[in-house]
Amino acid sequence: MRARFFWIFSIVALLLVSLSLIAAQEATPEATETPETDEESAEMTRNGVSVTIYNQGSALIQDRRTFTFAAGENVINFTDVAATIDATSVNFKSLTDPIGTMVMEQNYVFDLVDTSALLARYIDQVIVVTMMDGTVYTGTLLSGRNGSIILQQDNGEVVVLSAAQARDVRFPQLPSGLITRPTLRWQVFAGQAGEQQVELTYLASGMGWTADYNVLLAQGNQSLDLNGWVTLTNTSGAAYRDAQVKLIAGDVNRIMPEVLRVAEFEMDMAVPAAAPEPVQQREFFEYQLYEIPRPVTVGDNETKQVEFVSGTNIAAKTFFVYDASAPFYGYFYVNTDQYYNQTGITTIGNYLEFSTAEESGLGADLPAGRMRVYQQDIDGAPLLIGENQIGHTPEGEDVMIYLGNAFDLVGERTQTGFRLISDTVMQETFEIRLRNRKETETVEIRVPERLSRWSNWEILNASMEYTQLDSATIEFVARVEPGAEVVITYTVQYSYPR
Repeated sequence: MRARFFWIFSIVALLLVSLSLIAAQEATPEATETPETDEESAEMTRNGVSVTIYNQGSALIQDRRTFTFAAGENVINFTDVAATIDATSVNFKSLTDPIGTMVMEQNYVFDLVDTSALLARYIDQVIVVTMMDGTVYTGTLLSGRNGSIILQQDNGEVVVLSAAQARDVRFPQLPSGLITRPTLRWQVFAGQAGEQQVELTYLASGMGWTADYNVLLAQGNQSLDLNGWVTLTNTSGAAYRDAQVKLIAGDVNRIMPEVLRVAEFEMDMAVPAAAPEPVQQREFFEYQLYEIPRPVTVGDNETKQVEFVSGTNIAAKTFFVYDASAPFYGYFYVNTDQYYNQTGITTIGNYLEFSTAEESGLGADLPAGRMRVYQQDIDGAPLLIGENQIGHTPEGEDVMIYLGNAFDLVGERTQTGFRLISDTVMQETFEIRLRNRKETETVEIRVPERLSRWSNWEILNASMEYTQLDSATIEFVARVEPGAEVVITYTVQYSYPR
């Protein structure tokens, strides 16, 4: 049944990918490289782009293009750069003539064409405004701020119009200096005329990736199948066609730069794209690097998915935890409040655990991401039974995620005794009841107890064996038969200075 589940998912994914590729070919215009200002620019062709995306919301862009230089000073325009570029990170170099080519000046131009920019440029000039009701106003523009267009007409009257109610605004011509796309502009001195290949490298925000995992847990909860997807998100304000895409998994320390322009975009969910070849993984410095072995077009305002890891029949187990004691934050003072550490929690959590080791059936690193867990119903339909986040998990480590609370398991934790024996000693007794309302299944329930009143503690008596997990926690493990109840009691004594 699990094989049929993943086979159906694969067929659906391939159909969706085919439809998305057809739509992209019909709807995506060819990029143009015509300079968009009144300044003359060296003639340019594009050679390729590489995008390295970090899972902290930033990317390193490496763009190679060929320009035809004149001998002497040249103006170089790089269009289609990210609107969220960190201009202080830009590095420009000539690959053809690095010695004879020198950058004299670098500019980031982001005065893009929009209504407010045009209105600001046409102050004290004549424009024509047509309102929603068809009324036409012609006059000298006095102001275009705060949602209003203020005109002075030929007869001297001043009229205030709502910009939101304007159907059409006409200007004499496009003023110089405005561009339609963010542009990097250099003044470059070339020692000789001719074609040169140049390389631009810069950092940009608004790009990131996460891992999403789909897990199918087998009946009996002893094994699972796992598929991992890289989810790329691009809201940087630029698209990258046929790019070489690399992904860095790990916590790379960065000083967050002040972004010169932060564009806000509404995200469009793109159809997931399955890779025909597996994503290649390798170690890079102290991180893990994933490379997609084919050109990938990362559109602006797009989320794209590529499968990067899979495994079948991976050994797994589920277990239950009754965690009803108060969280432990450290021993800062002796807590003698009788009612401290009483939470009233009655729910019992359900957890899934498996290993990323090769002997367990996976043998892969799992970058941080969201994990959704399904299990098939009696009719074969997979149903969601829980989801959670996992951190970066290298191969050979255990993954443990909380799925939810068990419906038919109930816990009770009651303080049955509390005594201040002296100025330096107190005792506390708890009774824990675990009830199993299942009809046929015996369950194992772990019961961690945090002894958080003071660091010097001793268990005077306990009705069941326990394990000390750390300096502040013990754990009981109880087997509870169907329809039965198990009672655990223990007394702890704290000793502390005056």
